Amino acid sequence: MKVLIVGNFSETSKTTVTNHFPENWDVVIVPPGEYVLQHIKDCQVLIPEHIKVDHSLLSAAPHLKLVQTGAGYDNVDVDACTKLGIWAANAAGVNAQAVAEHVLASLLSYYKNIPFLDAFMKNKLDESQLNYTGSELAGKTIGIVGLGAIGKKVASFCKSLDMNVLACVRNPAVTSDDLVKITDFDTLISTADIISVHVPLTQQTRHLFNKTVFQQMKQTALFINTARGGIVKESDLIDALKNRDILGACLDVFESEPLPMSSELRTLDNVILTPHTAGLPDGRKFHKKRYDFFIRNINRVANGEEPESKLNQLVACDTDKTNESEELP
Repeated sequence: MKVLIVGNFSETSKTTVTNHFPENWDVVIVPPGEYVLQHIKDCQVLIPEHIKVDHSLLSAAPHLKLVQTGAGYDNVDVDACTKLGIWAANAAGVNAQAVAEHVLASLLSYYKNIPFLDAFMKNKLDESQLNYTGSELAGKTIGIVGLGAIGKKVASFCKSLDMNVLACVRNPAVTSDDLVKITDFDTLISTADIISVHVPLTQQTRHLFNKTVFQQMKQTALFINTARGGIVKESDLIDALKNRDILGACLDVFESEPLPMSSELRTLDNVILTPHTAGLPDGRKFHKKRYDFFIRNINRVANGEEPESKLNQLVACDTDKTNESEELP
């Protein structure tokens, strides 16, 4: 079994991840670039980060049986996978608890001034000169854009803090209940004190948050994005933050990752930044629940079963794209 993982991993992270897989599997981790083509030609499973999985790349992988992603799969051409007889699956919901906890931690850190106060104490400044403003969360309204597994968990956490919870969803069958009041997007962004994004990156959601939307928000609104950077037009967000059109932002994802060192976001005092780690509670580049799910799914495909959380459907004649006797070892 050869599993190819593509992403930017430190040596420590590589060791942590590879050691989690069965010993008899050949797990190769490479950064995006030339080594991908070198290794993909004989792998059965691809776990891609920061690369486009398109028809050209898939065509160079005659033995590939499964493309497995985390929660997001905007980098994968699912139709191309189907045409080539390759299963595509994500890990929907696996990181819901971790990401929702990160959102809550971001909320608390921002309103309780944790980064600022920590730096103040460590810099040994005179406490008589301490000046800051904060806020309790009780009574505030959070607007959740997208009410999937993560959005529902965020709603539950916030409700327990006596917050009001609004949400907008695409599914008209979803209605208000004791936990969440369903509303439309425009109402949500104009009335919420906090806006948290939990939708996938699609053609419809790309740059959903732009200058017009930021201008509709309260000047006291906090914006949180742990979904995908491309949902936000980053230059418009930077302008809104610099001009104090909104209160601030907590960002875990960015249009370009890693976030460029030259990004103005790194210089703003009303922003809390984290390096796309909301779904990785067990260490840099590692989430035990996620990799346990990956292993289960790989074994399912190896045993001739459909993967969990599949993104496509293969007909029987498509799955044997190299020869009828080939199986996952």
